[in-house]
Amino acid sequence: MRRLFLSSLSWTYLVGAYAFIFLPVVVLVLFSFQDGRLPVPPFNGFSKQWYEAVFADRKLMAALGNSLLVALASSIVACLLGFLAAYGLARYRLPASALQRGLLIAPMTVSYLIIALGLLAVLNALNVPLSLMTVGIGHVVINLPLCFAIIYASMGDHHINIERAARDLGANDFKVMVLVTAPMLMPSILAAFFLSVTFSWDEFIIAFLLSRFDVTLPVEIWSMLRSGLNPKTNAVGSLVFLVSVALLLILELFLFGRTRKQ
Repeated sequence: MRRLFLSSLSWTYLVGAYAFIFLPVVVLVLFSFQDGRLPVPPFNGFSKQWYEAVFADRKLMAALGNSLLVALASSIVACLLGFLAAYGLARYRLPASALQRGLLIAPMTVSYLIIALGLLAVLNALNVPLSLMTVGIGHVVINLPLCFAIIYASMGDHHINIERAARDLGANDFKVMVLVTAPMLMPSILAAFFLSVTFSWDEFIIAFLLSRFDVTLPVEIWSMLRSGLNPKTNAVGSLVFLVSVALLLILELFLFGRTRKQ
């Protein structure tokens, strides 16, 4: 009886936790198909008109393109810088390396609002106009610590022997880094890249404070919400959620799955 009680309690907790996490998403997706003007109960039946309205909205499609551009570009830069920093700190004896690692990871503990305000002050002092490029700079700042942490953690001692063997065969340090170390760390690099894309894709605070005329999708959704709720905002939110889930599924199936097989 005690085992049955504990099993029932654990299943109840599990179901409750998943319901708490995913019930808002289910409601969001459900009312994105609302056949009516307001995304509130009662549900009036299924309709695809709001998704059609989203794809016909030029501002939303432009914001969608801006989000993809910023997410991909900032993630590539963050992964490149994170890999170089991880390689340098893992393979060379640098002064105060522990302090440097701490400083690289420190932005992960700082609020996005503080980072955005600091970057805004620096950009204004340098007379740099706000644009998608400044949004990308902000996303590099928040994603670089994540990329560094993931890649640095995967640089085990067993890689050192392979790198030494490559040097014994005549490869210089640059070739070892590009042709030996980077391919060995590719699962970690791609994991860092996809997670960076996911975080950049739906980030709002930095995108809002560091952009002006060309905005990303979360900022455009916020401007839509200022005029009130409608199923169109639910449809856009559902698409954002779908893209985020798709990226994580790709990461799980093609990277983590391959790592477990190896």
